[in-house]
Amino acid sequence: MVAATGGKMNVNKQNFGTMPDGKSVELYTLKSPTLDAQIMTYGAAIVSLRVPDRDGKADDIVLGFPNLSGYVANHSSKAPVFFGTAIGRYGNRIAHAKFSLDGKEFTLSKNDGDNSLHGGPGGFHNVVFEAEPFTNGVALHYVSKDGDEGYPGNLSMDVRYVLSGADLMIHYHATTDKPTVLNPTNHSYFSLAGAGNGTILSHQLKLFASRFTPVDSALIPTGELRAVARTPFDFGKLTAIGQRIHEDEEQLHKGHGYDHNFVLDDESQNLKQAAELYDPFTGRVMEVWTSEPAIQFYCGNFLDGTIKGKNRVSYPRHAGLCLETQHFPDSPNHPDFPSTLLRPGQTFQSTTIYRFTTR
Repeated sequence: MVAATGGKMNVNKQNFGTMPDGKSVELYTLKSPTLDAQIMTYGAAIVSLRVPDRDGKADDIVLGFPNLSGYVANHSSKAPVFFGTAIGRYGNRIAHAKFSLDGKEFTLSKNDGDNSLHGGPGGFHNVVFEAEPFTNGVALHYVSKDGDEGYPGNLSMDVRYVLSGADLMIHYHATTDKPTVLNPTNHSYFSLAGAGNGTILSHQLKLFASRFTPVDSALIPTGELRAVARTPFDFGKLTAIGQRIHEDEEQLHKGHGYDHNFVLDDESQNLKQAAELYDPFTGRVMEVWTSEPAIQFYCGNFLDGTIKGKNRVSYPRHAGLCLETQHFPDSPNHPDFPSTLLRPGQTFQSTTIYRFTTR
């Protein structure tokens, strides 16, 4: 392992393997006095995140694979799970894999029935980024060419991971040479009990959102912004995820559990808290802060025990959950939703922070 920087925080680089086309993939280890994070250049993914519990015992709290081949094989499958990856160009779904921009219709790659999911099969999760370490983090860069997966414009994308004390920060920065749409996010599956240690149904969640976007049978937003009050989607106070997940409710049936976009009460571009997650057994607390207007809460409904992850442990249904900071799904086809349009001369910027404490 070769030290890549000096300074207060140690950033180390090592080889993580080779892609089928011969391209090398690097793994960067970031350390602070509180956290250890590992980021790989394939998919700009969080491979591990070690966080102490209330007794000071550190565990890896993100699901993933022990080696590069696991990620490559899964991303090539018909049902990739996107463990820890950067997502783009467009996080979540675009209906019928089509949208119109300035009077022109664009057709995207389909990888979710009739829809495009998480940027298509050749999205950010399935490419190798260039990396440049700095004192307390690593910057990953990728140019998505005009026409990639059907999206217009040469998009210059930067994803920066910064470790600062008990915070893991993700900064997104992008420019384009043609009008396009953009909605990047991170798809880490968290288990505050430690990856592979049971399910997250006993975790307690609070969302700073009094509305969500209901979906149809294909998990595409209907366009409605529905109040969460007096529904299983009300996480206005810390509530066990498993408490209402099996209720006989239409949206829970369509999502096979929770797989929904929650509209933050503060939809501005200001940095604000979006979520709090608490594991009463280990005492770990994760706060999610973001400049985005929404957050997707997905609780691993499509994991089924067939995937073996780190330490050869099988991941059952609900083995982890995602809290994906984002704009709304299918926004290009919903003019009333916050816009995801990016034009030449504009700069896309977004920040998400995962902050860890114990109680």
